[in-house]
Amino acid sequence: MDYDLNLIEALDALLAENSVTKAAARLHTSAPAMSRTLGRLRRAFDDPLLVRAGRDLVPTPRALELRAEVHAVATRARALFTPSSGADPRTAVRMFDLQVTDMLSTTFIPSLIDDLRTQAPGISLRVRPENLEDTSALREGVVDLEIGIIRPGDPEIHSETLLTETLIGAVRPQHPLARVKTVSAKRFAAAEHVVVSRRGRAHGPIDEQLADRGLRRRVVAVVPSFAGALHLTRGTDVVCVAPARLGAPMLETLGLHTFSIPLTLPAMTIGMAWHPRNHHDRTHRLLRDRTRHIMAAAGRGG
Repeated sequence: MDYDLNLIEALDALLAENSVTKAAARLHTSAPAMSRTLGRLRRAFDDPLLVRAGRDLVPTPRALELRAEVHAVATRARALFTPSSGADPRTAVRMFDLQVTDMLSTTFIPSLIDDLRTQAPGISLRVRPENLEDTSALREGVVDLEIGIIRPGDPEIHSETLLTETLIGAVRPQHPLARVKTVSAKRFAAAEHVVVSRRGRAHGPIDEQLADRGLRRRVVAVVPSFAGALHLTRGTDVVCVAPARLGAPMLETLGLHTFSIPLTLPAMTIGMAWHPRNHHDRTHRLLRDRTRHIMAAAGRGG
């Protein structure tokens, strides 16, 4: 036979009230409807369950056996459909897997850790390798939140723009460009450059714009990480391209001199993406809120 979970709720009410009328009022239905439900229950259990004793109804021995178990099942079923409000995400103990663009690993992640230390100290972060960006990591649950330059992916993925970033040039204080008030395209191209590329690509939009001006730069090193490029910049006379606001803490820590790049480069959009399975999760929502908060502060230069 087909089992209807509504019958469990009705049986729980009937065995608690020992009255068709009171059980109907409890479930906001009519007495005739509840009487028909009692008939279905009697057929399902092959037992009268409630029988007349004068003007009242009394449970049969089978009904008494069922009462506690039926109540427990009905309570658990109701809990499944009750919005979760007990767990406070600020006290949750949870590990989140993040995929973060290399550029942000040394700038954004420290700020996020500091923020979570006070806002949700039970949250821990595991930063996954950036090469997962070529897989369906969010869909497969390998990554909980992706932060960085969000490329088109699976159609169901949620995404949100966090910040539009400007690129600037960075050199060590001893570099000849650090002594120039305004860096021209010619001076910029004449300098030696370090390029960040996980795939080992030495050329990009900067080279295309320089080529349009009849200029060409010399790339002396291609490194896979932003942090590596900045440390190389601190140690020798090369130019590194960095994000103006998100890179500011590390640029300042390393004592690098920055300047405006004399080219019209497209703005770099930083965003975050997550799978629908986590959209309504309260702790995941807190993580997204704190990410927005940090990025907004970076956008204000704070």
